[in-house]
Formats: sequence, C-alpha cells, structure tokens
Amino acid sequence: MLLDVRGLTKRFGGLVAVNNVEIQIPERSISAIIGPNGAGKTTLFNLLTGIYEPDTGSIQFDGRSLIGLRPDQVNARGMTRTFQSIRLFHNMSVLENVMVGMHSRLPHVSLLQTLFRLPSFDEREKKVKARASELLRFVGLGGRGDEISRNLPYGDQRRVELARALAGDPKLVLLDEPTAGMNPNESEDAKDLFRRVRDELGVTVVLIEHDMKVVMGISEHITVLDYGQKIAEGSPADIRANPRVIEAYLGRRAAGTDYGEKTKHETPEGTM
Repeated sequence: MLLDVRGLTKRFGGLVAVNNVEIQIPERSISAIIGPNGAGKTTLFNLLTGIYEPDTGSIQFDGRSLIGLRPDQVNARGMTRTFQSIRLFHNMSVLENVMVGMHSRLPHVSLLQTLFRLPSFDEREKKVKARASELLRFVGLGGRGDEISRNLPYGDQRRVELARALAGDPKLVLLDEPTAGMNPNESEDAKDLFRRVRDELGVTVVLIEHDMKVVMGISEHITVLDYGQKIAEGSPADIRANPRVIEAYLGRRAAGTDYGEKTKHETPEGTM
C-alpha cells in the first residue's frame, strides 16, 4: 500500500474529530473519502499532511512514517494537497503560483547566485518556468501563465491549484472538495482531468467530495466517515447499497424496513 493509516485519532478538547480511523490506499488508484458535514474528512487530510499531529495512530507513506513531520516535510516526501477554500496567491501570476509548488524539489540556491544571477541560477529558473508551463498545459491552461490568478474564473483557479500541487512531483495528491462551486460541465471535465493525473502522470489520487456523481463516477474505492468514525468502505456499488451510509446521509427513517422505491430515487449519485 502506498498509504497505510492505522488507528488514527485526533481530539480537540472533548470532541473526538477522528476516531480510530484506518485507511489503506493502493498505488496508482483513485479513492474518495465521503461523509456528512462535520464527519472529520478535512481533519483527516490535515493529519495526513502534518498540519495536525494525531493523538494516537500511525501513518505510513511509501513505507515510511509521517508522524511528527511538518507540512513541508510531508510535501517533500511526495504527498501534496489542495484545499477546500482556494489558497492561491491572488496577486501573483498563474505561472508564479505553479512555480511556488516546486520549492520542495529544488536544490538550494545561495545568496550569491541569486544576487548576481549566476548561470546556475538562470538555468534553474528556466527549468522551473518550463515545468510550470508544461503543467498548465496539462490542466488545460496553456498560454495563460501571465494572467493574474485572481482574474481567472473559479473553475480555472481550481485547475491552477491542482497544477501547483502537481508541481511538487508527488506520488499522491489529496484533493479537498476539488469540484466545489463548479457547474456540471466543469465537474465532468474535472473528472477527466483527475483520471489523467493517475493514468498519464502515475499519481495516486484521494479526494474528499460532496458531489456524488463525481465520487461514484471516478472512484475505485470509497471510505465513508461519520462523526469521526469509519462506518463503511468498498466499491461505489457497495457504498450505494450500504444501510449505514444511507442512514448517515438521510437519517434513520431512510434506513428502516420501509426503505423502498421512493427512497431509492431520493438517493441517486448526485444527492447522497
């Protein structure tokens, strides 16, 4: 397994935000973590990426522990992420935003090299710009590197954020609500892009997502959280039919013995 999480727990005072969660993510897979609001999904991402330190549990990534590492160190190990709220540098160009994502992979540059723009500095800058431009083409924003990021439409800003995450040359990318705010056409395009990230770049993808059409249409494996606990996992078909998942999303009445055709039509891919 590329990512192996065991017994992960995080408390905030009396609140257990993540409770004894176990997740295994195979290499070159596309997986989703879903659950109602407040289920602990983003907290889990924050634990994986070093923003929070768990109270108990282990996180093994590519055979090495991530416990105690800072976010930049996790990034350098090959795990990058996007955020639920877009976190671009809005006054910087699109190209510059992507270049920022490469910092963990770049060799140290001395003050002398920077001040006097020695050949080694210029050569590195050319390579960084070329790679950033290549990633912008990959996400569908080729030729738009000079635009200021805040001027882009919302969906394109999401693409810039993904390109920046990919700039760190990751083995695994965590996408937190990557299609939030997108219209249906943009969401369909995003699904195709996530598949290309896996198929063409060989990067494992894990997403938190509320749009069940996206989740069910792209995920090979789904983990469901509720109140910080894992309540189900399996294929999209398994998750659709799981009574505990239906209960978590729609309430106990929907999971009762009278669960019939009306409820089935109320829990399609797009609403559950």
